[in-house]
Amino acid sequence: MHRLRSVLAVALVVAASLSIILPLPDERAGHLLSAAEAQGNTLTIYSGRSEELVSPIIAQFEQDTGIRVEVRYGDTTALALTLVEEGANSPADVFFAQDAGSLGLLAKKNLLAPLPSYILESVEERFRSPDGLWVGITGRARVIAYNTEAVSEDELPDTLFGLLDEQWAGRLGFAPTNASFHAHLTAIRLTEGDDAARAFVQGLLDLEARQYSNNAAAVAAVAAGEIDAALVNHYYMYRYVAEHPDAPLANYYFPGDDIGNLINVAGVGILASSDSKPLAQQFIAYLLSRSAQTYFAEQTFEYPLLIGMEADPRLKPLAEIETPVLDLSDLDDLQGTLDLLDEVLNQ
Repeated sequence: MHRLRSVLAVALVVAASLSIILPLPDERAGHLLSAAEAQGNTLTIYSGRSEELVSPIIAQFEQDTGIRVEVRYGDTTALALTLVEEGANSPADVFFAQDAGSLGLLAKKNLLAPLPSYILESVEERFRSPDGLWVGITGRARVIAYNTEAVSEDELPDTLFGLLDEQWAGRLGFAPTNASFHAHLTAIRLTEGDDAARAFVQGLLDLEARQYSNNAAAVAAVAAGEIDAALVNHYYMYRYVAEHPDAPLANYYFPGDDIGNLINVAGVGILASSDSKPLAQQFIAYLLSRSAQTYFAEQTFEYPLLIGMEADPRLKPLAEIETPVLDLSDLDDLQGTLDLLDEVLNQ
């Protein structure tokens, strides 16, 4: 059913998508291939985003541009490590990653090519590589999803570490095996240090916070009253409410630029070894078109990152969210975070 909705959603925006091939009203028109130039070429994408989510938009890209696409799907971290191993011999032209840390890893290995300014300047500076090597496509905010029948907003803490107060004993949930939690913990390591990250996880354990296999399960537990709040990505609450409109759920954002307000991105980079960089740029421009951005916003409730695009009106606007000062590329030390987490969880 979800995939059917995805296909239908893409079909509804075909006309808008064609603006990527027809003359554009802005400077991008001078950089993109014409339909005749693109026809018959092949682009290879390694995608850490799920096939269910991105295959409809890739199929539409093929139809609109005439560019043939070959996709290798997999776990973002595993694909990043594969690209490191393949090096200059990789068949990949584009890496579509679930998080910025994996893109940062490739950037630090000198495996990504610089992106043109017309692509980079399509999104806010905080959601792209400072070195111009990758760009965010959608944003994913860390929040506290809470049960509105058990918790009022003014009861929630002003900081992420405020969740470690004794009043939250037995009331919290988190997904320790989830990649978004790993990225968040990596951000804590970067801004607060390893000791603080270790203390945060230990604090959750001391409060007997319940562990779930994924964010969706944690949000379902909050809705059912099994726990009062969970540390998750913002869109899981909206996905649950879409299926259960009466669920007593809401999202909480921390005030100020607290580390709890991390916004990670799903983003893309072009492999330095690619012989098809113009095609790759065409694909990225397509992902940052209004139609594709609308698709992601409607299908996943993620934040569209194209400047001027508005998210679902139920979401807190990006402009109102202060994010911690850090380079998302530096979220690349996944192994260090996994080692730290394993140490605390299995001591």
